Amino acid sequence: MNTVWLLMPDLTLIAIGFALNRSFFRDQAFWPVLEKLTYFVLFPALLFSTVSRSPINAAEAGPTLAVVLAAVGAGILLGYSARPLLKPDERAFASGVQCAFRFNSYVFLALSYRLAGEAGVSLAAVIIGIAVPPINVAAVWPLARNAGAGVIRELARNPLLLATVAGLIANLLGLRLPELADTTLRRLGSASLVLGLLSAGAGLKLGAFAATDAVARAHTLKLAAWFVAVKLAAMPLVALMLTRVLELAPVPAQIAVAYAALPTAPAAYILASRMGGDGAFVAMLVSLTLIASALALPFWIALV
Repeated sequence: MNTVWLLMPDLTLIAIGFALNRSFFRDQAFWPVLEKLTYFVLFPALLFSTVSRSPINAAEAGPTLAVVLAAVGAGILLGYSARPLLKPDERAFASGVQCAFRFNSYVFLALSYRLAGEAGVSLAAVIIGIAVPPINVAAVWPLARNAGAGVIRELARNPLLLATVAGLIANLLGLRLPELADTTLRRLGSASLVLGLLSAGAGLKLGAFAATDAVARAHTLKLAAWFVAVKLAAMPLVALMLTRVLELAPVPAQIAVAYAALPTAPAAYILASRMGGDGAFVAMLVSLTLIASALALPFWIALV
């Protein structure tokens, strides 16, 4: 499996966004508008469309879901523990902690298909539907606190969380949109990945870790290393151990471990930027996890 090739389109889109921001689209008023469109329209369309259409059979997928949710819980717990252990800058922590547990669903679906064909995609869709709600709550919570906004109020009006919950309700009730509406949502959602990665590239500042203050630079590097290590080392390790404890079959075990070792979602950058966080720091983390996962994914899958 050529994981590097699988990740190359996302890395290329980030590079294109970086180049466009420094060439043809230097007007800094353009990118916030694009981020707003992605955050309020395109990503919610993607989440609702994916979650509402994913066949959720918790009974059949139960052991795999248990492994995934345990890995997510470990990622959230370890990500949040950076605050008392490293005592980082509050804004950087609130913005970047989501990168310790969020995942790139497009890479996941493509990887699952390569591992197990349609059966792999079906299992991946169930995982996405179950894992997205708690992940979005954990991502929004620290950003809302950092912004000084009411946490419950921010969660209640967050478009990504609302779209996920609405999709889950529609799925459980067996509701299906008319074909025209469903096709429209799918196409809007498809645009979200491209524009999200372009925006992340535009927000990428190669000097994000080059603070003039050596102490500040060291704190930033420690925080980034912590989040990347949680995402690509701790989470897959937890998943791998549990697949062996629960004696999962090879295919579900591979998909569960692959899920835990995925790069973080490009939506992380949009969320941080729209909620007053450190977008440049998150864009750097998105890029780092993409690059590092090219090594992490085949390593962990091989151990299964």
